[in-house]
Amino acid sequence: MTIKIILADDHGIVRAGLRLLINAQTSLAVVGEVANGREAVREVILLHPDIAVLDIAMPELNGIEATRKIHEVWPATQVIILSMYASRDHIYHALQAGARGYVLKEAAGDELIEAIHTVYAGRRHLSPKITEELLNDYLEQSAHGEKVNLLAQLSSREREVLQLVVEGQSSATIAEALFLSPKTIESYRSRLMQKLGITDLPSLVKFAIQQGIIVLE
Repeated sequence: MTIKIILADDHGIVRAGLRLLINAQTSLAVVGEVANGREAVREVILLHPDIAVLDIAMPELNGIEATRKIHEVWPATQVIILSMYASRDHIYHALQAGARGYVLKEAAGDELIEAIHTVYAGRRHLSPKITEELLNDYLEQSAHGEKVNLLAQLSSREREVLQLVVEGQSSATIAEALFLSPKTIESYRSRLMQKLGITDLPSLVKFAIQQGIIVLE
C-alpha cells in the first residue's frame, strides 16, 4: 500500500528536495505540495493524505496552528513537523497541537523517511537529538504550573490573527483572509495583546520571533 503525503514549506527548493527523496521510495508518494499552512489545511481536506509534512515556520499560518486545524478537520491525517528548533517550547507546542512526529531540518533525509513509516504505523517519532528526558522534564514542569505558557492563553483565532499582524498585514487584509470585519480583527488584536501584556507592535514581533511563530531570514 502506498502512503500518500503532502508537503508544506514556503521554500520551493526545500519542497523539491523532499519530493525527490520521498518519491524515490516505492511505498511513498507525494500527492500535493503547498507554500503555507493555510493551503496545507485546504489540501488535507481535498486530498485526505495519510501524512502531512509541515515546516514549523510558514507564512499566513505556521506549522503548529496548521497542525491544530488539520487535527480538527481531518484527524486521520497524521502530521510530522519539520523544524530548525530543538527547544522544549517548540516541541511541546507541536505535540500539544496534535503532531505525531518532530524532525529537525538538520537531520532531514533518511530520518524523515523513518519518521513517515513510524507515524503511519501509529507511533510517535522525535529526532534523536530531542531526548525523552528533556521532553518529560518540560511536561512535568508544565503540569505543575512552573512555567506560564503564554501562547496557550490565546484562542486559536487570536493566534491566527497574531501571526498575520506580525507579518505586517493590515486589519483590512486580515479581515478579508479570515472572512471577518476589520473591526473584529482590531478587537482580536487588542485582546491578544492585553492577554500577553504587550503594548506595542515591536514587542509583539519580538514575542512572535521568540515563540517561533515567524522567523528572521
